[in-house]
Amino acid sequence: MRDDPLFWVVMVAVLAVAGILLFGVGTFGVGGEFNRRNANRIMRWRIGAQAVAVALILLFVWLRRGG
Repeated sequence: MRDDPLFWVVMVAVLAVAGILLFGVGTFGVGGEFNRRNANRIMRWRIGAQAVAVALILLFVWLRRGG
């Protein structure tokens, strides 16, 4: 599985979602003006990245099961 390029694309997408989530949680924890201005934008980015990651995971599973 490690030599499969689609696997690495899925891993990058999952790590991007995790990074955005941790960034959002960090800004929420600190609070302040930045959080007030950007909390919804960060959440929208996470939801979009998560949708892409889920679609890639489903594509990976579908292709590896025989399509």
